[in-house]
Amino acid sequence: MPILLPLAAALFAQAATPAQPAPKPPLSPSDIVAAAPASAWRTIPDDDILIFTLANGRRVIVQLAPAFAPRHVERMRVLVNARWWDSTSVYRVQDNYVAQWGDVTEKKKLPAGVADDGPAEYIRTAGVPSVRLTRPDSFASIAGFDASGWPIASDGKSSWLTHCYGMVGVGRDLAPSVGSSAELYAVIGHAPRALDRNIALVGRVIEGIDALSSLERGTGKLGFYGDAQKPTPIVSARLASALPAGDRPHFEYLAPTSPAFARYLHARENREPPFFTVPAGGADICNVPVPVRPKK
Repeated sequence: MPILLPLAAALFAQAATPAQPAPKPPLSPSDIVAAAPASAWRTIPDDDILIFTLANGRRVIVQLAPAFAPRHVERMRVLVNARWWDSTSVYRVQDNYVAQWGDVTEKKKLPAGVADDGPAEYIRTAGVPSVRLTRPDSFASIAGFDASGWPIASDGKSSWLTHCYGMVGVGRDLAPSVGSSAELYAVIGHAPRALDRNIALVGRVIEGIDALSSLERGTGKLGFYGDAQKPTPIVSARLASALPAGDRPHFEYLAPTSPAFARYLHARENREPPFFTVPAGGADICNVPVPVRPKK
């Protein structure tokens, strides 16, 4: 029996071993969302979808949060049903901060039942996150997501919405003012989390945030438009539930309690090679946007 030399034996063993397939690259957060089954998605009610149409033809679609600000949201429904926002405008755009809209003249009469009064609705005494982030939050002892798909922070006893990109709040004057619900703003820059528990958040922009963030910046104090600038008119504001059935936009969000969201959150907190060479091992609440998409 011939004796194989060591080199020949090594070459023989290498040839006899089948080539191993290259490992599959890890799924990105967007890959996970795209692959999420239909059972992982929840429909947003039509009565919680508010559509602002701007004069330039763009639409800003807001999902309302009645569980967190029930009085403000109810007054917003009164305002939209009275068509109060029609012919108002976006009159403040502060770079890396907010875009604000309403009645720049401050003279338009509010509908009956709408006034700057009532509870602040900055926090609610319930609803700690159903899904928590791995790392502590810089502004609260707990941060994560509730079952209905909202980013929230909590002290273990009460909870509140967080001022992340695209969130919509109610403009107000100095306390004790809480805002009438008629003057609104959307976050268009780095999350101003210091506003948490100081202003009522009433929803989030789920489509068309770029229609606000791309507007000309105001040259006046705090980003208000100066005399030489023209605010962007608001043509109309309508609830989706008030539109003919065939004209209603429908949206759905990825349920935080679903296995697909758990994978998505893990991928957001642990970005992997080949692009990420130093995974962070965690994420800020505002860096994990809850996926929302048009419903087919």
